[in-house]
Amino acid sequence: MPKLSARIKSKLPKVGTTIFSKMSALAAKEKALNLSQGFPDFDCSPKLTELVTKAMNSGMNQYAPMPGLLSLRETIAKKTEELYTGVYHPETEITITAGATQAIFTAILATVSEDDEVIIFTPAYDCYEPAIDLVGAKAIHIELQGPEYRIDWEQVKKVINQQTKMIIINTPHNPTGTIMTAQDMQKLEKLIQGSDILVLSDEVYEHIIFDGYDHQSVARFPKLAERSFIISSFGKTYHTTGWKIGYCLAPAELMKEFRKTHQYNVFSVHTPTQQAYAEYIVSLNDHLELKEFYQQKRNLFRNSIKDSRFQLGETAGSYFQLLDYSKISEENDIKFAERLTKEHKIATIPTSVFYNKKVDRRVLRLCFAKKDETLLKAAEIINSI
Repeated sequence: MPKLSARIKSKLPKVGTTIFSKMSALAAKEKALNLSQGFPDFDCSPKLTELVTKAMNSGMNQYAPMPGLLSLRETIAKKTEELYTGVYHPETEITITAGATQAIFTAILATVSEDDEVIIFTPAYDCYEPAIDLVGAKAIHIELQGPEYRIDWEQVKKVINQQTKMIIINTPHNPTGTIMTAQDMQKLEKLIQGSDILVLSDEVYEHIIFDGYDHQSVARFPKLAERSFIISSFGKTYHTTGWKIGYCLAPAELMKEFRKTHQYNVFSVHTPTQQAYAEYIVSLNDHLELKEFYQQKRNLFRNSIKDSRFQLGETAGSYFQLLDYSKISEENDIKFAERLTKEHKIATIPTSVFYNKKVDRRVLRLCFAKKDETLLKAAEIINSI
């Protein structure tokens, strides 16, 4: 009998193990500092773990309602209105998800059809295009411009056509650390008015934004919000990436379609964790302190490596720093990142993996969501290269 692989046609033939898994595995093997994958090396608040334990001990160990615990959805609705003036009904317009990636996949699977086109901006987080491929749609790639990684809206206007079903935006942006402005949102709003184009806004780093800037959520812009899915993540906000809890905001007619898919690929997510977040967010405003917390880490890291041979990209949001190594080596970024891990014991992410075609700017992405001592040790290594 022939092997199954010979009889199965892959729906994602170009997809293998992600670079994040590869670099983390290499870091572990080489006993290197891991600044590659985007997660903290410090723990979450002890209060959060106490609340999860309390919820488990109180018997909250069965299925949550499909859209999520109402108390948590009510808390999200209140926060969204207070921060962004966006009004979302907790019963019909908010759904708790198994992380932001699941929410992104679900929004695409629920609304994008075969032969539709979806615009994404590269370098882009790597989960967008596989979801587009799985539904038989086509990803239209637009490269962010210049060292500032800005969107060229005239270029967007040129590629929009009758097949355009969705535009995916991401602010603060992974991997570049740039942010979209109110002017960007207004240009997008004007560009798609009168059309049926949907927007998927990946806002998982919404609370990690620096230098006095405000996060320009789609929720601030009613004409955009009425056609948009907004995705966010408790994991990024509360240092609990392993708990895999996120949420989606959308107007009722879009959320109705979202939930049709959500109920069959997830149904509901971890009940005691939802209960813990619901109680924790009500009593504390940790999300409001993230700006200062991560800006201190960004500044510590940048100041510690400013005299190195690397060129530092600007970081206005997220917890990522780009380093240009073009003055150090002519190696491609994957080989250079592997060599840094093996020879210098520091793991990074080569940014060419965030593009749909071979675009090697000789730039690496590093995560500074780390203890200060980790950042200082990483800086010592970087300064020695």
